[in-house]
Amino acid sequence: MATFQLPTLLHLFLVSIFFYVIYRAHWELTTGASRRALIKNHGCEPIKRNPDYNYFPNNVIGYRTLLENLAGLREHNFLQRIHNRYIRHGSYTMVQRIIFTDMIQTIEPDNLKTVLALNFKDYSLGDRRTAAIIPFLGRGIFTTDGAAWQHSRELLRPNFTRSQVGDLTTFETHVGQLIKNLPRNGSTVDLQELFFQLTMDSATEFLFGESTNCLAQGTAPGPNMKFAECWNRGQEACAERSRSGKLGKLLASPAQFKKDTQFVEEFVDRFVRKGLELRKNMDIEKGSEERYVFLHELVKQTSDPVQIRSELLNILLAGRDTTASLLSDVWFILARRPDVWQKLRTEVDALGGEAPTYQQIKEMKYLRAVLNETLRLYPVVPGNARTAVVDTILPLGGGEDGKSPIFVPKGQIVQYSVYAMHRRKDLYGEDAEEFKPERWETYRPGWEYLPFNGGPRICLGQQFALTEASYTTIRLMQEFKNIESRSNQPWQEWLTLTCAVHPGTLVGLTPA
Repeated sequence: MATFQLPTLLHLFLVSIFFYVIYRAHWELTTGASRRALIKNHGCEPIKRNPDYNYFPNNVIGYRTLLENLAGLREHNFLQRIHNRYIRHGSYTMVQRIIFTDMIQTIEPDNLKTVLALNFKDYSLGDRRTAAIIPFLGRGIFTTDGAAWQHSRELLRPNFTRSQVGDLTTFETHVGQLIKNLPRNGSTVDLQELFFQLTMDSATEFLFGESTNCLAQGTAPGPNMKFAECWNRGQEACAERSRSGKLGKLLASPAQFKKDTQFVEEFVDRFVRKGLELRKNMDIEKGSEERYVFLHELVKQTSDPVQIRSELLNILLAGRDTTASLLSDVWFILARRPDVWQKLRTEVDALGGEAPTYQQIKEMKYLRAVLNETLRLYPVVPGNARTAVVDTILPLGGGEDGKSPIFVPKGQIVQYSVYAMHRRKDLYGEDAEEFKPERWETYRPGWEYLPFNGGPRICLGQQFALTEASYTTIRLMQEFKNIESRSNQPWQEWLTLTCAVHPGTLVGLTPA
């Protein structure tokens, strides 16, 4: 038996070698030849060697990168660690290996312009990220590519017209509830917690036509509060899954994630059914509604309940979490910078205590500068990634000086850190890491400033977010004449699918 098996195994081995040689020869004559020509024609050079993160013996399979990333997440300084890697590397494009996978990482504006705009069709969101998020958010504008994404974009764009963004009535209602929840005796309050309730309340009213009313005083725990809790846990689990791949499914408590997802879907489906019933009865076509409801406009364009639910959840993530994070960062800074507080107060006091109009908000240049500078230093979406769907080229990153083009093979993940790019001293000056709203008096940003992404996938709701953050800040400053930080801790990140402040925005407020 042994003498029979040995030749058989040897035969199989030789046959395998033969077919591999044939396959390799075919690959070299086709894909390999095409790639070599692409590299030669564009003058591509290899990315500068980074021995600490992608070569033997320091990081053989990428374990060092993984361990550092996990430590950064645990210590709430993941973003700064990424920034520090670029500084140590001495180039704005590098390769990092993490568990057998080499990832191109870049903070070159020209590269991001190429990925997000010029060669937009050469890239997708990538399977890893979408696989982590789709189970919770469904297939909507933030989780799809190609024709499906284009359909979502066309479906949603009409719902972010200036007339809808400029309707401040809903904001006033919910900011009023926020003010009622703020202590007037100077005791410590976590504004971040209240900002997340505020934006949940305003976003659900804008989207569903009914608010969760998390801020309503005396509201007993019920489905609305449970929805907010499930939403928070669900998107935190999505972030864990996205960062950790298959391992993240275990770390993110699959049983709890399933329960949270089911409750979120059932909660939103109630509103979807109401919206579809309105469509059926043609009530919404009469134009008799007193206020704008996103869902009612959406059901005019599609009757697919799953797509409607998915789009609502996708927009809820953008409309609720990003605005709350921005507000938390703004007020974290205001509590520590009395000079910024006083200069902003001068602009707010010019309103004479009256609630601002949309046009007045647009004319408040220092307020906008404060928001811009906050988004520069503390972007609410601090990083992202794309996956090449074809062999393609990036204009910078090759050679020792990083100035030559680089080849990007099909399937290659390209990551970028908005947080690190926004702190580049060659782009923003030696004071790049200082909070300085005055820089926006003359600074005109290009692709080096991407708080709302760029290209065809630029955020549709950025004006909505900026308007709500502006309105809320103005109304709070009209109610309180002074602010005091109740924490000596420097800014640290709280990373989920967006980025807020850890452990919160702890302040004391003095009534006006």
